Amino acid sequence: MAVYGGIQAHELERWLNALTNAAYDRRCPLVKVHGGNARARTARQNLLLLAHDYRSGQLTREECAADLGHWCQSYLSEAEWYVLVGTRQAPSQPQSEEERSLAVLKQHRVG
Repeated sequence: MAVYGGIQAHELERWLNALTNAAYDRRCPLVKVHGGNARARTARQNLLLLAHDYRSGQLTREECAADLGHWCQSYLSEAEWYVLVGTRQAPSQPQSEEERSLAVLKQHRVG
């Protein structure tokens, strides 16, 4: 993956849960997913379909992890990714809209 690290298959459930929770958190940037409400709805729908396909056995753990990595590349900014994996701290005193969004996203991090 480009700037994003790979999602490990053994961490898949944690990622699916964290991203789904973040996608439906109104304070979180995933609700606004870089392009408006229609794009946010598409992102959430794609995430839910991916989770359903994995949980119903239509995708293997490895296939779903790869697909989820592509989903992250499509819908997350690099800053959002690093906050979720826990390698970058959200700002302690948020100033801009993006910094406030990253602070909220930190609550959903996987790492």
